[in-house]
Parts: sequence; C-alpha cells; structure tokens
Amino acid sequence: MVAARVTPAERAAWREKAAAAGVSPSVLLREAMARTHTWTASARSVERERTRQIARIGNNLNQLARWANTHASAAEAVSVIAHLVSFERSLLGVARIGEDGADAP
Repeated sequence: MVAARVTPAERAAWREKAAAAGVSPSVLLREAMARTHTWTASARSVERERTRQIARIGNNLNQLARWANTHASAAEAVSVIAHLVSFERSLLGVARIGEDGADAP
C-alpha cells in the first residue's frame, strides 16, 4: 500500500484514465511507474553537459551558415563541408557522453 496526496481533481483524472484504459487506478499507477525513468544526480549532470555542448555546436553551425550565405563560392564550399564534418563528429561525440558510464573523448 502506498499513499499519495493528490487533489480531488487529480484523483478524478486518474480514475478517468484508468477507466478509459479498462484497468483499476492501482494498475494504472503501477504501469505508469514501471515506465517512468528516474534521474540520478550524475545522470542529470551528464544530460545538462550534453545539452550545453549541443547548444555550443548549434551556435557554431549557425555562424557557419551565416558565413556561407554571405561568402558563397565554390572554393569556400570545401571549407564549409570540412566544418560540417567537424560538427558531425562533435555531435556524435556528444551523443556518446554518458554511454557505458564514461565520457566520450
């Protein structure tokens, strides 16, 4: 048995959802909790760092796009492509942060 403080409106909403799903409120809450991902402090810090790095990469990408739109030529296109490949590698590195409990290189 687990007790939770909820408003009458929340309790009614949970009952309605349970009825719509054809289960009891207890089953609905157990199933919902089984699907819920909880964050540890370390997981939060990893996600915060990942978000910060993605924002930096996005900022750099915007600067590159602005530069490319201003100074478009065939010779400079090679430089733009090289930078895009670099951004792609950076994003892949950020995606690996936190995998297997270690930071990406």
